Amino acid sequence: MGWLMLYAGVTKILDPKWTAKGYIANAKTFPELYKWLASDNILPIINFLNEWGLTLIGVSLIIGFFVRISSVFGGLLMLLYYFPVLKFPYAGQFSYIVDEHIIYALVFVFFIVMDVGRYWGLDSYRITKR
Repeated sequence: MGWLMLYAGVTKILDPKWTAKGYIANAKTFPELYKWLASDNILPIINFLNEWGLTLIGVSLIIGFFVRISSVFGGLLMLLYYFPVLKFPYAGQFSYIVDEHIIYALVFVFFIVMDVGRYWGLDSYRITKR
């Protein structure tokens, strides 16, 4: 999951023409929210948060540092990716309710609940004990 997020973020950062506008401007669910996010004064912030958020979430998951916090943001990001393509009961062109973004969000929930960074990453070296 870390590699997937890192790759998605880095490819967006390296592509100077990339923008989230095409994805969010035609949202089928919550269209007012997504049109606001695609507005000219908000879109640069959304693009920056998207590019660097994905990249930093990926790095965090790969090294296992702040995995819970990254998983919260990753799950929220995946939900924000899910709603523009949701035209209930279809998620995207070929999916019925469930698409990859919901699966990824559930993986992030699993990471949060199981506190996976504590077992498989640098979070195991936390100073505070539970």
